[in-house]
Amino acid sequence: MRLGWAGERQGGPVSRRPTVYDVAQAAGVSIATVSFAFRQPERVRASTREAVLEAARRLNYVPSASARGLADGRTGALGLYSFDMLLEVVGAGGTRRVREDPGAFFEDDVLERAFADDADAEDFRAFPLYVDEVQRGVELECARRGRALLIGKGPGGDGAGVIDIASRVDGLAVFPGDRSAEILDHLSHRLPVVAFAMPFGEGALHHVRVDNRAGVRALVEHLVQVHGLRDLAFVGATEITDYAERFEGFRDALGDLGLTVPEAVLDPTALTDEDPYPVVRELVERGGLPPALVCASDQHALALLDVLAAAGVDVPGDVVVTGFDGVAAGRIATPSLTTVRQPMEAMGRLAVDILMASLADPGAPPVDRTLPVRAVFRRSCGCPQA
Repeated sequence: MRLGWAGERQGGPVSRRPTVYDVAQAAGVSIATVSFAFRQPERVRASTREAVLEAARRLNYVPSASARGLADGRTGALGLYSFDMLLEVVGAGGTRRVREDPGAFFEDDVLERAFADDADAEDFRAFPLYVDEVQRGVELECARRGRALLIGKGPGGDGAGVIDIASRVDGLAVFPGDRSAEILDHLSHRLPVVAFAMPFGEGALHHVRVDNRAGVRALVEHLVQVHGLRDLAFVGATEITDYAERFEGFRDALGDLGLTVPEAVLDPTALTDEDPYPVVRELVERGGLPPALVCASDQHALALLDVLAAAGVDVPGDVVVTGFDGVAAGRIATPSLTTVRQPMEAMGRLAVDILMASLADPGAPPVDRTLPVRAVFRRSCGCPQA
């Protein structure tokens, strides 16, 4: 029998949910300290607050709004959380990927760092990205509905950050990470949670996704039928659901067109790799590069364009490159990037709509929405700028 929130059995007897007293005992602090850790964190030492959040995570405890003294049990706010979010800083030396420093800075430190990165910030490869455009949709819809929005991000290992955000809001939209599925399943039994880009399954999670397979199919059919290409390869690690679905869609499309179907990606470079595309670079040196490279995302494709340009490979003259997402950087890249455009703002708005509907009808079943995508053909595949 499947376990839900904190040992709560679906379809069977319900175990007692953890309380503030349980967290206080596990963390070795008073219940007042636990309350302050969630409600007034500035009044608690950082080490103590971390101990409280760790205990809350282990016990699957999330303080409810009603426990915070609100008469109707609602905060009036929604949350948006990103697991494993990295800052993308693009400069003359390439792309640097660093985690945000959680420590406090003096004003002078903030200004110095801001001015130092000012030139990098003008590069559209750093902003806006997929998460930024979806976040904009969430922000716009929250503003339209008169809802406050609380935004958080952090690594997905212990889940303390998302538990903290969840304790302050009525509903939560989430960009999942590699190890976030169990945490989100627990949270979804306490408040409505919408996950972007996760496969639909058992549990109470709501889902907003896009049709990754159809998008890649449109790219493959275009490359084969319009440009006459027959040797296509997929590049980019498939460590998240979206990328894995795109690779499977790539394989299905090739098979349906009667072409060779690869068993694995050509070059499994991840976005965090400091030495990107070693397989591609080796193939360039040997003169064995396939004529078309379909990338897992626009960020993969933009990094690949840099690698190919440094190696003296002409795109699209020597090799065709495509992406997926439709971020702004692809339009102004050299060459402009053929891609699949996700309706990112609509995804954010839809997530808010689902959360609001769930709050109005808590007993309604989980929602699973898959939105359509649109292929955009530009110069990186040999087409004119769209």
